[in-house]
Amino acid sequence: MTRIQEAFSSAGRPLFIAFIVAGDPDFERCVAAACALIEGGADIIELGVPFSDPVADGPTIQRADLRALCGGATPEMVFEIVRRIRQYSQVPVVLLTYYNIVLHRGISRFYREADAAGVDGILIADMPVEESGPVMKVAGKTGIDQVFMVCETTSPERLNRIFENAKGFLYLVSHMGVTGVLPTLPAGATAIVRDIRKKTSMPLAVGFGVATPAHAIDLYRVGADAAIAGSAIVAIIEKHRDDPECMKESLKNYAVSMRVATDDGRGGA
Repeated sequence: MTRIQEAFSSAGRPLFIAFIVAGDPDFERCVAAACALIEGGADIIELGVPFSDPVADGPTIQRADLRALCGGATPEMVFEIVRRIRQYSQVPVVLLTYYNIVLHRGISRFYREADAAGVDGILIADMPVEESGPVMKVAGKTGIDQVFMVCETTSPERLNRIFENAKGFLYLVSHMGVTGVLPTLPAGATAIVRDIRKKTSMPLAVGFGVATPAHAIDLYRVGADAAIAGSAIVAIIEKHRDDPECMKESLKNYAVSMRVATDDGRGGA
């Protein structure tokens, strides 16, 4: 059983997944941010691998990618951040990346280095399951869970192939568009959870627009196994990047609020 599988099976409650961009605003402050989120109760850390054209992301995360890249972020730095997180905690770490980064480094090399650093899962945002054969072959050898995205337009045929190949959890996209904080949960968010829940027993984690404990509770109550918050966290890092202590305290407090929601989320389902 992988660390991701163990996290979902042993918690006895929904999970809170916290996303940050690796290397934002720099190496040390990124590590500190991850540790603060874990201290506040994050169950899984999702690290975005900085990319120059993150097509799935809105302005907040795009700016974080740019800060990280301007600060010299590379895949080597990403793997070193994972190693530093591993020194602090054994919570699962998932990388969110784009296929060009993996292909440029070499699929086998990327997965081998990720596994050696302590990565538990990888989501390649722009890799359709139909073209995932070479990656799946390598992922299977390393033991890394290959995570796939599902959205409201995913066809039944593609969904079945995802069910056959995905490991760890399914990343449900709450709405069509890009990442970013939304004032209210997208109308289709609970609908996609209900729909996919009928078709699989795999853990379901919902992201895109999820930002508040209220959002998370609404998702948990219809059957989501995890809520993924990203832009709200990255905005805290951006706001307090010049005050590391305030940044860490703000991130910890945010994580505490989201973690408390996991205790309340299954009531009244």
